Amino acid sequence: MAVDNQSSAQSKSATPVSDPGKIRNVVFVGSSGSGKTTIVEGLLVATGEIGRAGSVAEGTTVTDYEDIERKTGRSVGLALAPVSFQGVKINIIDAPGYADYLGDLRAAIRGADAAVFVISAVDGPSGATRLLWDELAAVRLPRAVLITKLDNPRADYDGVVEACRQAFGDAVLPMMVPLYKSEAEIGSLLDILTGQVVDFTSGKRVVREAQGDEVGKMERNREAFIEALITESGDEDLMEAYLDGGELDGAALRADLQKAMANASFFPIMPMAAAGGIGTEELLYLIRDGFPSPVIAPMPEVLDPSGKEVEISCDPKGPLVAEVIKTTQDAYVGRISIVRVFSGTLRAESQVHVEGHGLGPAGTPNHPENERAGTLTSPLGAKQRPVPYVVAGDIAAVARLTVAETGDTLSDPAKPLVAQPWTPPEPMLPIAIKAVNSSDEDKLGTGLNRLVSEDPTLRVEHNQETRQTVLWTMGDAHVEVTLQRLADKFGVQVEKVPYRVMMRETFAQKVQAEGRHVKQSGGHGQYAKCMIEVEPLGPGGGFEFVDKVVGGAVPRQFIPSVEKGVRAQMAKGVLAGYPMVDIRVTLFDGKAHSVDSSDAAFQMAGSLALKEAASKPGAISLLEPVVSMSILVDDENVGAVMSDLSSRRGRLTGTESVAGGRTMVKAEVPQFEVTGYAIDLRSMSRGTGSFTSEYIGHEPMPPHRVDAVIAEAAAEKK
Repeated sequence: MAVDNQSSAQSKSATPVSDPGKIRNVVFVGSSGSGKTTIVEGLLVATGEIGRAGSVAEGTTVTDYEDIERKTGRSVGLALAPVSFQGVKINIIDAPGYADYLGDLRAAIRGADAAVFVISAVDGPSGATRLLWDELAAVRLPRAVLITKLDNPRADYDGVVEACRQAFGDAVLPMMVPLYKSEAEIGSLLDILTGQVVDFTSGKRVVREAQGDEVGKMERNREAFIEALITESGDEDLMEAYLDGGELDGAALRADLQKAMANASFFPIMPMAAAGGIGTEELLYLIRDGFPSPVIAPMPEVLDPSGKEVEISCDPKGPLVAEVIKTTQDAYVGRISIVRVFSGTLRAESQVHVEGHGLGPAGTPNHPENERAGTLTSPLGAKQRPVPYVVAGDIAAVARLTVAETGDTLSDPAKPLVAQPWTPPEPMLPIAIKAVNSSDEDKLGTGLNRLVSEDPTLRVEHNQETRQTVLWTMGDAHVEVTLQRLADKFGVQVEKVPYRVMMRETFAQKVQAEGRHVKQSGGHGQYAKCMIEVEPLGPGGGFEFVDKVVGGAVPRQFIPSVEKGVRAQMAKGVLAGYPMVDIRVTLFDGKAHSVDSSDAAFQMAGSLALKEAASKPGAISLLEPVVSMSILVDDENVGAVMSDLSSRRGRLTGTESVAGGRTMVKAEVPQFEVTGYAIDLRSMSRGTGSFTSEYIGHEPMPPHRVDAVIAEAAAEKK
């Protein structure tokens, strides 16, 4: 906002803030390539936190991600950068824009009270951008739209404004309009709210009154902006003055701006040409004057140990309630937790109660435990600036919390409380891995446990049936970063192996077979013969063992041995190494020896009989798991998605229209066909699609697919 010509540069300080009303927590959100990190660096330069752009590591709170970001070329974790601007502390949270890091975005949203939504003036809002907007709208987070790259020759401010209104609604309105001194060079910014012009044509920031054509341009935009502002703020006195045609007080309008934005129902648009610093200070004014402070921001739901809800407010003297929004590792300090304090005051080296969150894999304990919080710091890149305490509404880094994980609540041990956690996205891309050597095998479990404690969107499954370690991830970029962190931080080298779907074997027809186990090598030998009949049961039929032996052909004491041998072989499978289900085995004949027969011999005979039965032509069928999928896509992508599902042997079960020009496609699909669907859907929908899946049962696999599965199983055994 154009207010005055005072320099915004402030000297760096680690002095803690005592008044929550002087804090603004702002998350910067936008798709990859929108220019968020450049803008954040510009704000750091403008406020004197750094001397030049590029002098603080991009996209990182500490050193944990720096090497990975250099290798991948993208920001992979949320970054915290506190700045001071005219008596207000602004905690800038730079959230990664890539879809694989939706979990970091949700964590950043939890720590923020408002958002700056960054959109390129060259590219405009995309479908993926709209999904990000929906994430913020779902929690009613106040937000402003920042249109960047206006100094690009292909920039189209008016076109992007209109595209934003179409994508996000009519409550998105320009608060400032760029004025060009040449075709691709911005000279000034016209402030719709104040009627002033922020002029940069002299090389300095000068605020003056609008002149000539500028007045007409301001009036053409001002009516809609002021009317929407007053309506959404609910200010009846100002609305009455506006309708009467009276002069509107500028201070009252600025106060209404904060009310309207706090309601998450009015979204001003700001222009910026970051390379020239145009719009940087105006954004800082908007954050200071228009964005809500933690005092008026909503609080999370908080429960006491009995499950009773406890009301809290942003009061430094209230009960301590703080939440870990990010956990990471520093090579020298160790584990560092980024913490948002909602109530009370967190002090360095104090005892805190840690309450778990249940965000991790099934069975993760809530680990209610007391531990000592280490040093409190105000982080900026790799620098950790100590502070003695952190009040309600503020964000800081806490060292040496060994128990606390992302999503956990910190409270007073004398009055333990827990905040209801945010919901992490469900990882849908499975990747099977194995350690490269035995030394890595020993360290793999520890490394994975550490990663899971830091990243709620990562799930580790140790599948006993397929004997695989499976990482459930958000996408290929998430996989790349996770494996890189395993190598860099924990010294564990792993390789990806083909992911095995949990299939089943069964019999397709009734067959008979003999199991013969006869060995004679001096002394007591081994002797057992059994005749069995195997027939299929229906889906879910389980296993039945029927004894039809007559005349003592198989002695009574060895009949359970035959069943035990059959069951053991069923667990191992007979065709491709998958468990066998839904069969009836009938023992109807056999032969024993008075000396050489034994429990072990008849177990072996039962096992061999089942294998012999499975070798009969056409006897065995493979069952593959089928999942019910719900796929949410833009209407324009429905045809492509349905065609793709058909190619994956999917059965369409219905479609359902969803608000905002979207469709929910429902289908039943073999899991074998959709193990990599998270990547494929993102490509088909240009990043806008999402899906959920649920196991519904096993069904016979087509015969032409069975041969490939058997060949793969044989290759793995070799």
